[in-house]
Amino acid sequence: MIGALLWRDVRLATRAGGCAALALAFFAAVATLVPLGIGTDLKLLARVAAGVLWVAAVLAALLSLDRLFQADFEDGSLDLIALSPLPLETVSAVKIGAHWLTTGLPLTILSPLLGTMFGLPMTATWMLALSLLIGTPPVSALGAIGAGLTLSVRRGGLILPLLVLPLLAPAVIFGAGAVQEMLDGLPGGALFFLAAFSLAATLLSPFAAAAAVRLNLAG
Repeated sequence: MIGALLWRDVRLATRAGGCAALALAFFAAVATLVPLGIGTDLKLLARVAAGVLWVAAVLAALLSLDRLFQADFEDGSLDLIALSPLPLETVSAVKIGAHWLTTGLPLTILSPLLGTMFGLPMTATWMLALSLLIGTPPVSALGAIGAGLTLSVRRGGLILPLLVLPLLAPAVIFGAGAVQEMLDGLPGGALFFLAAFSLAATLLSPFAAAAAVRLNLAG
């Protein structure tokens, strides 16, 4: 049943409204436009690459987060899912996983190509990809909490980023910091902090998201 729900959400994300493709297009567009604005100084581009690409990845992932529960809520599927034997915590975890598979993972795979556009050395480029691989799951996980809280709010998609972005600041700081440490030849402490933040957020968020969804369904 968990596998069926995961497959269903992955299929919906990849075909309904093109949410996954939209996130990738946004990520690539930002990465393409920033060098045009900054100029051709490769040293400067390499210094700002980690921060720019991390912020672009987070914003790209946020584009589809408002649909995490909303579509099922609007057509009544969420009520049926809530009545199923699966706990809402498990349902939330599955939806988080589906969102990451269709958004966070493709962004991570695309990042090395975009990193080379900024003149990042190969080692820093792969560190960027590794940091995104570790740091994008909490984007989906914490975003699920915001999606649950704004489930019954009109134009909740506009409020959701305001709720979620402050929570994602540690991921951006430690993710970009890991790449900067690689560029500067410093010890890689930021990556361990990123991994700790990612683990805590990913494990705890399904419970908070389920509580938010349950509150909206009860209302």
